[in-house]
Amino acid sequence: MAQAPVSNAPVSKAPIPVAILTGFLGAGKTTLLNFLLKDPFLSDAAVIINEFGDVGIDHLLVERADENVIEMASGCLCCTIRGDLIDTIHDLLARRGRGEIKPFNRIVIETTGLADPAPVLHAVMSEPGLLAACRLEGVITMVDAFNGMATLDAHAEAVKQVAVADRIVLTKVDLLVGREGEEMLFAIIGRLRKLNPAARLLTTHRNEATAERLFTMGLFDPKTKTADVQSWLAAESYETGEKRGRRRHSHSHDHGHAHGHDHGHDHHHHHDVSRHDAHIRSFSFSEQNAISPQGLELFMELLKSYHGANMLRMKGIVKVSDDPERPVVLHGVQHVFHPPVRLPAWPDADRRTRLVFIVKDIEKPMIEGLFRAFTDQITGGADAFTDKTLSLNR
Repeated sequence: MAQAPVSNAPVSKAPIPVAILTGFLGAGKTTLLNFLLKDPFLSDAAVIINEFGDVGIDHLLVERADENVIEMASGCLCCTIRGDLIDTIHDLLARRGRGEIKPFNRIVIETTGLADPAPVLHAVMSEPGLLAACRLEGVITMVDAFNGMATLDAHAEAVKQVAVADRIVLTKVDLLVGREGEEMLFAIIGRLRKLNPAARLLTTHRNEATAERLFTMGLFDPKTKTADVQSWLAAESYETGEKRGRRRHSHSHDHGHAHGHDHGHDHHHHHDVSRHDAHIRSFSFSEQNAISPQGLELFMELLKSYHGANMLRMKGIVKVSDDPERPVVLHGVQHVFHPPVRLPAWPDADRRTRLVFIVKDIEKPMIEGLFRAFTDQITGGADAFTDKTLSLNR
């Protein structure tokens, strides 16, 4: 294969957004990848896949290639994993820096169908050599609309893939026909909404799941370059989900879609809830009072130490007492937190701390009470802090 020519194009110094594309076996990742690789929106992206043969890349669309990097005619780079994922990313970044491959400003990582996405998220968020060069953009999870209920029933990994997603792509919707198909569609959407009320839900039907809709999901709006905290946190969706859970015996249709999906009906049909679903909870809370830097650090350490394994995903914007006008953004997956980001100012008029969680077997009052114990350290004195903290850890 021909060696790619040296590029003289400038390389961006901004952290590169990294997106994770996951989904259980048979969900249609290969079909979607083939579609996305042709999309001009990904012309500045590097897509990391397991094997070229698994994706079945159309070689008529290949511009140039070497041993493990293919440049598509659309401009997108496609790279296979060689050994460890971290080594693959480091190699791509090094070759980009030396001008051996065309510059890229986005990375997409495809995981295997059986994979728990958490280790991949850990790698991006905690590897020292990547922290300065990359930032986690989000997780895209694909779900087979036809077989999705059975998959979620049988596999805890599939439930986790849905629970941690920022975008959910529903595939094979065209196979659901007639009244029975409509009932199946309503059931799977209702279940996905319950597992993850904040993720934007798209389908591959009528090319709804475009690259732009899928990959603009991070904290920073790519057009304005500013923090879009409201969309990133989607705290109101968690609040709606909590209220909906308390109405579990009602048969209602929820048409108030926070993210604008046309099919997002919530039909509570008589489907036996999976034993895996019953352990997953999502919730949010807010707090007007500031927390001290030391209190925030200790809160995060306690979360990781006592509940890290069951904290599937956590996001938040926090008012910190040392500089209340410049909030701190948090993002954690299990035991790993991305380095906190201090924003130059509050992104909107709401100046409260807002935290959202997706957890396994953890109750909201425990985490909310723990956080408020640290804010009480400032507003109510050290005695209140000590008593509450000790009682929470018993």
